[in-house]
Order: sequence, then C-alpha cells, then structure tokens
Amino acid sequence: MPSVAVHVALAGLLGTALLGDRFDAKAILAVMFATACLDLDTLVGLYAPGAHRALFHNLWIVLVPAAFLLWDATRRDSSFVLERWDAYGYRVIWVTLVTMLFAHVLLDAFYSGANLLWPLQDRFYDLSGKLIVSNQRGVVQTFVEFDSATGAISEPTTLGTTEDTYYSTGFNPTPGEPSSDAERSFPVAETGEQLVLVVASFVTVAFRIVEDRRNGSDDRE
Repeated sequence: MPSVAVHVALAGLLGTALLGDRFDAKAILAVMFATACLDLDTLVGLYAPGAHRALFHNLWIVLVPAAFLLWDATRRDSSFVLERWDAYGYRVIWVTLVTMLFAHVLLDAFYSGANLLWPLQDRFYDLSGKLIVSNQRGVVQTFVEFDSATGAISEPTTLGTTEDTYYSTGFNPTPGEPSSDAERSFPVAETGEQLVLVVASFVTVAFRIVEDRRNGSDDRE
C-alpha cells in the first residue's frame, strides 16, 4: 500500500499547483502535514482493531468540512474563515481538503481498499483496477464493473468490515498483539514509480520554497 512518503509526495505536487500565488513554505508544509496525519488511525488501530483505513480514511473526513467551508463562504453574511484567516487561509484550507481526498483517501481506496463510508456503513471498498486502450477491445476499465445484461453498475469489490479486515503496518505488523520477533518495516517507496514520485515531489516543493523566499527577499529590497 502507499507509504506516508508517497501520500506526502502527491500532496506536495497537488498543493504546489493549487496554492498558486498563495504558495509559501508555511502553506505547503501545512498541506503535506495534514495529508500525512490521516495515517494516525494506524496508531488508533493498536487499541481499536479495524480503525486503520476507516477512522480517518472515509469520505466524510473531507466532505463534511468541505460542505462547511462552502456554506461559510457563500451562505453566511460574514465568513468565519475569511474573517479570521482571510483569502490566504481559505485557499490553504480548501487545498488541504483536496489533497487529503485525492492524495490519501482515494489513493488508498484505489490501492487495496478503504472504509469509505464509515461510520455510516462499515465496509471496506477496494477500487483497484486498470484503464487501457486496446486496438481490439477498445477502452477497457476494471475500476467499476457493469452488468453485461442490464448495463447497470455492479457493486464495487468489497472486503470485510472493521471486525475482520486487517492492514499490516510497521506499528502493528500482525493482527492482535504482535510477537516480539515480528518484523516492523516502514516503507518509503515500494516500486520505482513511487520512488520517482517521492523524489520529484520533494525536489519540486524544495525548489518552490527557495524560489518563494528569494522573491520575498527581492521584494523587500
């Protein structure tokens, strides 16, 4: 499954692009840190089995604050967010929510599964699949299956619930109490593609931070 480094790397690239002229070191580091924090349910899972990929890996963790942000900015006479953190803070918050959704929740869901609707529904969904273009079969995708007879969308591949679905982590490599000799591994990149993503992201973010600071120094002069 994607490591924390991979989640942070994708968040860095998305955040760098979406922050626009609001980009600075504080903003991008906040975006990347918040995206990484979703994996804290790994630690909760030490005391509440099944919490990992459920507690902080559901859609509501993003959709509820996003709905409040939209309501606050468009429906209220005075925006709570804009009054306290102005347009800069507003941009950082919504960019953070976007990166949490795409760089963490959905990335995990499309990579061995996540409990997307928890706690309203306790079911892990695995959206793993592929999308190819074939000269014989045309466009082929396996993320969402369709019934060949009716054309209706079939239910996505489901795993178990929080009671019987387990994801191995470095903190808890085996279900229940890990044995003293159990290997605890904390992957950074499990494929060459992931390593390229991590390196490219961190170099890009570092470059933008240095560039932003140089531009700030030039403006002061």
